[in-house]
Amino acid sequence: MAIKADRWIKKMALKHGMIEPFMEKQMGESVISYGLSSYGYDVRIANVFKLFTNLNSTIVDPKHFDPKSFVDFKGDVCIIPPNSFALGRTVEYFRIPRNIMTICVGKSTYARCGIITNVTPLEPGWEGHVTLEISNTTPLPAKIFAGEGIAQILFFESDEDCLTSYAEKKGKYQSQVGITLPKV
Repeated sequence: MAIKADRWIKKMALKHGMIEPFMEKQMGESVISYGLSSYGYDVRIANVFKLFTNLNSTIVDPKHFDPKSFVDFKGDVCIIPPNSFALGRTVEYFRIPRNIMTICVGKSTYARCGIITNVTPLEPGWEGHVTLEISNTTPLPAKIFAGEGIAQILFFESDEDCLTSYAEKKGKYQSQVGITLPKV
């Protein structure tokens, strides 16, 4: 990038609506940080979750996922059971330009507690809320704080637009709002 990464992200967010809502600086006092960072953007987790449950003793099948495998939860603090996971979504809505590829990675504050956010790409031309899978790898219950940082989006710019964008491929997760379950 010819200009500093944080300035480029700010320009794209404000001028082109790439990230909404957009925090121009990193917020971090008494909270897990979120907002614009040096080379990325730290996203917040919304206050809606789908907690994995095995009440129905079903098999996890990505081709035929049973929505009854989740319990809906809304609140400022989500407790993920030991050795389990939850789905959540970002507060922020993204519109990724045709010449940008992103990778979403978990924040180290949570990782150091055994709470892992799955790595996921946001492809050129994709837009929506990011659905996040948050795993509690510990034998203890784990807290997730809604409205605070959960992951960081890293941006990679190409000199050229992609040949076929995610929108043009009619990607199955295009324009998702809320928490989106697996699709085939």
